[in-house]
Amino acid sequence: MSFLWAIIAGLIIGLLAKLVLPGRQPIPLWMTVLLGIVGAVVGNALASAVGVRDTAGIDWIRHIFQIGVAAVLIGAITPMWARRRA
Repeated sequence: MSFLWAIIAGLIIGLLAKLVLPGRQPIPLWMTVLLGIVGAVVGNALASAVGVRDTAGIDWIRHIFQIGVAAVLIGAITPMWARRRA
């Protein structure tokens, strides 16, 4: 069941990261989910390192880290993907 939650979280984080980035990112949905999952894992590690992984209420800072990492990954992968497809 945790595998399914990882995919759902990756989809949400990846789509939010694409919304943060300007312009169009012509990468497929599976790549968005994959980069969202990686962003979630790395964002959790960053939040733990900073000491804000578990807070009272909603962990906004952790989610910002996750979306930020996913946005950086999508921003780095998109030009490579576009070149590959051209």
